[in-house]
Amino acid sequence: MAQTGPGAANLVDLRNRILFVVGALVVFRIGSHIPIAGIDTAILRSEFEQSAGGLLNLLNFFSGGSISRLSVLTLGIIPYITASIIMNLATYSFPYLEQLKKEGTAGRRKLTSYTRIGTVLLAAIQAYILAISLERLPGGLVIEPGLLFKVTTVVMIVAGTVFLMWLGEQITERGIGNGISILIFASIVSGLPAAFAELAGQVQAGSINPLTAMLITVISLTLIAGVVFIERGQRRIPLNYAKRQVGNRLMGGQRSHLPLKVNMAGVMPAIFAYAIVFFPTQIVLLSADGGSETLRDVSTVLSRGQPMYLLMLAAILVFFTYFYTSLVHNPRETADLLRRSGAFVPGIRPGEQTARYLGKVVMRLTLAASCYISFVCLLPELMVFRFAGSLTNFVIAFGGTSLLIMVVVAMDFMEQVQHYMVSQQYGSLLKNMPGSGK
Repeated sequence: MAQTGPGAANLVDLRNRILFVVGALVVFRIGSHIPIAGIDTAILRSEFEQSAGGLLNLLNFFSGGSISRLSVLTLGIIPYITASIIMNLATYSFPYLEQLKKEGTAGRRKLTSYTRIGTVLLAAIQAYILAISLERLPGGLVIEPGLLFKVTTVVMIVAGTVFLMWLGEQITERGIGNGISILIFASIVSGLPAAFAELAGQVQAGSINPLTAMLITVISLTLIAGVVFIERGQRRIPLNYAKRQVGNRLMGGQRSHLPLKVNMAGVMPAIFAYAIVFFPTQIVLLSADGGSETLRDVSTVLSRGQPMYLLMLAAILVFFTYFYTSLVHNPRETADLLRRSGAFVPGIRPGEQTARYLGKVVMRLTLAASCYISFVCLLPELMVFRFAGSLTNFVIAFGGTSLLIMVVVAMDFMEQVQHYMVSQQYGSLLKNMPGSGK
């Protein structure tokens, strides 16, 4: 017999939300195969095979192969992420934006609209640079260069970026989880079959020893286990609740804890870091053939495995780990909330002392998280340097950054599903309670 009642309705709603996410990802993957008008696809494939490597290969992997096809989604969601970074930093520099952030829903809507405008501007600039770079490439890649091609390319790429931005927001509102993270997750997962095929092909051709392939696979599985372990890790701050008289009853006196995740920033530092790395890299790599000597020097210095690139990436990862942690957790607000609820840390006075204590704990956790994220993200860079030209796709897929995004987004998705089911169950119980008006 079919189930009826609130529980069945909740399951149907959850199923519809998951199906919406799946449908949105199917549309996303279809869009990544729609090429820009005026491009000779045969020449494009040969040009990409000859020039692809390093950051360009990594950028292509994160875009789900859109760059190698020069689709309308070539820029992916990177302009939106870059605009979000700029807006978050601007809220700390401009009092007007900081005030908007404190105004609740209305302020957040204005900040979101500014982020959207910034996304369109960044996408238009990058699309125009891409159009000029494509015309400079030798071999007749662009069938009819000129103003019409530039305008068409800018319009199509900006439209694709805006569509992805809208699709990510729809997934967040009507589906489950963070829409932007899920789109990046889908881009990475779409490259996994090619990564496995590359590994199998190298083993079959004799370029890679089977034992070496097994060792790389074991390292990847160990890294997955390590990521899951760290992401599940918590520092539990003990809490006591003060006793108080409520009518004829004595309330309080319980013991609890305040859970603080080791990695509060999640996957956002990695996404932000590569968004910043990708922005100048798109200009440098796409303009390298027709660019100046300075651009070629920058391309060499920022190539994967080079010390300057590794140092820059590590510094950006550490910065954004601290920055994003400060956005998601404010020790003063937490201390004030604990004081108002009658909770206190044993041996620590409520208020300012509690805020300082929580700040120290958060700083230690953030230091550990920044080291952890930097290690996970820098590991594939070193592995690509070691296996350059043989296992590039497999190392990118399972080396660290991609793996970190896949594991964290998958874990966050499952937690969102569990929280949704629990919230719906509590909502149904409250509606059915006597005196609820139902």
